[in-house]
Amino acid sequence: MSAEVSSPAESVLSVRDLTVRFATRRGVATVVDDVSWEVAAGETLAIVGESGSGKSVSALAVMGLLPTPPARVQGQVWLEGSDLLQASPQERRRTRGRRLGMVFQDPMTSLNPFLTIGKQVSEGVEHHLGLHGSELRDRAVELLGLVGIPAPADRLDEHPHQFSGGMRQRVMIAIALACEPQVLIADEATTALDVTTQAQIIELLGRLQEDMGMAVVWITHDLGVVAGIADRVSVMYAGQVVEEAPVDALYADPRHPYTQGLLGALPVIGGHGRELATISGLPPDPLQMPPGCRFWPRCTRRLDARCEHEPPTMWEVGPGHRVRTFYDTAREGSR
Repeated sequence: MSAEVSSPAESVLSVRDLTVRFATRRGVATVVDDVSWEVAAGETLAIVGESGSGKSVSALAVMGLLPTPPARVQGQVWLEGSDLLQASPQERRRTRGRRLGMVFQDPMTSLNPFLTIGKQVSEGVEHHLGLHGSELRDRAVELLGLVGIPAPADRLDEHPHQFSGGMRQRVMIAIALACEPQVLIADEATTALDVTTQAQIIELLGRLQEDMGMAVVWITHDLGVVAGIADRVSVMYAGQVVEEAPVDALYADPRHPYTQGLLGALPVIGGHGRELATISGLPPDPLQMPPGCRFWPRCTRRLDARCEHEPPTMWEVGPGHRVRTFYDTAREGSR
C-alpha cells in the first residue's frame, strides 16, 4: 500500500500492513507480519494471543518506541489523516502522550523510582500543554484524583515504592491520560494485578473512555477479560492476525482452531466436569516460520498437504468476521 492512500474516514487510528523485523545474529526474525486493524472514537478493540504472538511489539511500533536498528518497521499507521511511520522523529514525539497514550504492562519498571509521582504525572502536561508552577501541580492533583488516588495532593511528593501495585497502575493511567489523547493503548494493563484490582482498573478505564470519548486498544492474553470490555476482537498468532470479529460473534462462533482452543481453555462458571481444552506444542520460532499455516504444527484439524505448504489468506465468514484458515468449521470442511 502506497503512502498516498488516505486513511479510513471513520477510524481515528488505522494500522495497515504493519510488519516488524529484527536483525539478530541468527538471521532476520519477522515478529509482526502484515498486520492490519483499526479503531474508531469511543470504540474498544481487543488484541489477544499468547505471549510472543506480536501483540506488544505491534503496539510499540505504532507508538514509535522500537529502536531502529535492530527493528525494521514497514507499513502504515494512520492517525486522523497522517501516516505516523512517515513522520519525523520530532513529529512522533509531539504525537506520543498528546494524541496517543499508552499504559504499559508493569508499572514498577515503567515508573522512575528516583522521581516523585507528581513529577512523572506532570511531565507530559508540561511538555505538551506548556503548564508550569501552580497550574501544573493542580493538573497533577486533578489527574490523580481522576484515577481514584485517595488524598492526591498529599501523594504528589511520594515515590513509586510507596504505592501498591494497583495504585501504581492507576498512576500509569493518569500519565497516559494527562493530555486527553484520542487513542489509548493498554498493554496487558491488568496482568500483574489481583482479580479485585483488575476489575477496578477495567471499570476505571471504561468510565474514563466514556467520559472522554477516546478509542481504546486493549492488548491481553486473557479472553476472559475481553468479553466484558471490547467491541471487536483481533486474535494474533505467530505475528499474524488469524481471526477478527465483533466480540459477540467471536464468542458465539469462533472459526479459527486457535481461537477455539483459547476459548476452550477458559473455565466456565457452573461448568462442573467440563474438561478444559489444551493447545499442544509451542508457537513457531520467528526465525523458522512454517511455510504454510503457522498454526499447522499444533492444529487438530489440519489438512496435511495444503495446510503444511500453502499459507492461508484472510476471508470473510460473516459481517465483520474474517478468518485465516482453509478449514470452515461451520461447514465442517475445507475452503
